[in-house]
Amino acid sequence: MTFTLSIGPLVSLIAGILILVMPRLLSTIVALYLIIMGILGLLGMHSLKF
Repeated sequence: MTFTLSIGPLVSLIAGILILVMPRLLSTIVALYLIIMGILGLLGMHSLKF
């Protein structure tokens, strides 16, 4: 059985939930999201297969 998990939507979902729960962390969450997505883009890791 192959399960494909895309990192982008998962990180977006977690960031969205955190912003809803703690709106004061908006700038920190956006910065972390951009850093994570940038690193994954540079490394070519767009999805993980489990």
